[in-house]
Amino acid sequence: MCGIIGPPAAGDEWQETVGAMMKSLAHRGPDDAGLTSGKGFAFGHRRLSIIDLEHGKQPMQTVDGRYTLVFNGEIYNYLELRNQLIQQGSRFRTFSDTEVLLQLLIRDGEQALELLNGMFAFAFHDSETGKWLLARDPFGIKPLYYSKKGDSLYFSSEIKSLFSASDIRPRQNWKALQHYLTFQVSLSEETLFDGVKKVEPGCYIVGNRSGMQKIVRYWDTNYQIDNHHTEEYFKDRLLTLLEDSARLQIRSDVPLGAYLSGGLDSSSVASMAADHLGSSIKVFTGRFAEGPAYDESAYARQVAEKIGAEYLEVVPTAEQFVDCLPKLIYAMDEPVAGPGLFPQYIVSSLASEHVKVVLGGQGGDEIFGGYARYLIGYLEQALKGAIFETQEEAQHIVTLSSIIPNLPLLKEYRPLMQRFWHDGLFDDMDARYFRLIDRSPDVETLLTADARRAYNREEVFADFQQVFNHPDTKSYVNKMTHFDLKTLLPALLQVEDRVSMAVSLESRVPLLDTRIVDLITTMPPQMKFQGGKTKYIFKQAVKNLIPAYVMNRKDKMGFPVPLKEWMENGIVRDFIHETLLGKPSRDRGLFDPKALEDLIVKEKTFGRQIWGALCLELWHQRFIDGGMA
Repeated sequence: MCGIIGPPAAGDEWQETVGAMMKSLAHRGPDDAGLTSGKGFAFGHRRLSIIDLEHGKQPMQTVDGRYTLVFNGEIYNYLELRNQLIQQGSRFRTFSDTEVLLQLLIRDGEQALELLNGMFAFAFHDSETGKWLLARDPFGIKPLYYSKKGDSLYFSSEIKSLFSASDIRPRQNWKALQHYLTFQVSLSEETLFDGVKKVEPGCYIVGNRSGMQKIVRYWDTNYQIDNHHTEEYFKDRLLTLLEDSARLQIRSDVPLGAYLSGGLDSSSVASMAADHLGSSIKVFTGRFAEGPAYDESAYARQVAEKIGAEYLEVVPTAEQFVDCLPKLIYAMDEPVAGPGLFPQYIVSSLASEHVKVVLGGQGGDEIFGGYARYLIGYLEQALKGAIFETQEEAQHIVTLSSIIPNLPLLKEYRPLMQRFWHDGLFDDMDARYFRLIDRSPDVETLLTADARRAYNREEVFADFQQVFNHPDTKSYVNKMTHFDLKTLLPALLQVEDRVSMAVSLESRVPLLDTRIVDLITTMPPQMKFQGGKTKYIFKQAVKNLIPAYVMNRKDKMGFPVPLKEWMENGIVRDFIHETLLGKPSRDRGLFDPKALEDLIVKEKTFGRQIWGALCLELWHQRFIDGGMA
């Protein structure tokens, strides 16, 4: 787990620039730093040593200096790949996964990506041909950004380091800002910074001394439905893949632990890790002192006791929230989707005091259909089919009679349902899901007149449709989960990466394995989302690993922050007032000060609109207003 930077098409004169870029990534790799340049490239690396601590230094070059690799992440199946290469005559100088990747790229070029099981972002350069390659893992677990200025291209693990290059300056990207105002994430390759783009998950970029040549998607979700296998097959195959992913991801030469919220995903990951390790594992959780609505630690403690884990807990405070949030926005590079990043950072800080690698359950909701909004969407579909005797899908995946027993899960989602049912009932699937994930449906009422005129909701919806209406997704559940896998999950993984890297901790996510996702996306939808049962097949697969009190929970919280209580008075309320109603915000011309004041002072609550406005203002102050130092 590291930080990588450089221009892949440059010369020795870029060493100073790359050195400056590296300074802003010191937190990503406190164990070592390396800088290598040559004919046509300059690469920098910050290392957090996890595998082969003594060796594996980067950038890594072949003995003759022709090939150079700079790499962030882990190749989990590197031992298997290393053995294959040895059998074919390769010789190794280290036991690191970096050298395995280097040898594979020399042998196979871009085709090597198809062999990798891991999380990664890397740059590879051939000094003889001048060809270079930038690549990112299938799910976007590891970040990779780039910016083009004339004939120069810069890349980095974090956006902020790009601004160390003399001709790149932070400027707002209105297209991505419209996405954030709507979804609180930006779609596709866009970032909030004009001229800075993401290498999208599952993609690579090829270039040479003349510059960037093409962007290629080497992995994508597969929705060719497998109607030949039984539910029993899918359940058994899923369990096999889950256990194998856990086996691969516990490989480490340093202490390893796990996040444990007490929910299904993290409990499954911690349980499988404990089984494979065969010894006590440290688990980490957080809770708030503001009452049971913000505390599910009882479940986490019970799971920890069952698997024989050492349980460690932290209680984040309002004072920490005010102190941390501006720093976290800087660490994130962009505004984020929800306040859960704050407690996640505090728990990561706790974990970093005990281990260097931590496992988490990210991805379970998006892969297996765990969000309540999927059930809400299908409740409408079931009503539509029952009333009009029609069906938009090939067959009734969820009928009204089959969904009724699962509706108690929606007790805590009354505000969302009230807004969802308010209008547009029985519209097309894309229009309805757009309403479900719209984080700020009344955002226009908060904007200034100029910003309202510039905000184009139709354009945002068209960008949404490009992702949602995947041509191979026939069923509603596949369309919803596909959109989330491509947009909302990478945003969550950005939080996962930044809060862990901010404390020099490596975070791994065993549920995100392409073999697992390929199995679930090809599974018949009526089997996967049987009767609207969230995570149905996942629960069937792990039911013997997880205690019944976790399996049968209907009160899973996520990681709610007691901002409503904190907003009533005290330091958080003062912080929000000062940030959103202060002169910089009033002069910015984005949000109408009177509308914000009405929202904050009169409603006396903390919702998605306030969170989005708060993050945007802190981001503007730190990056756009010239406060980068």
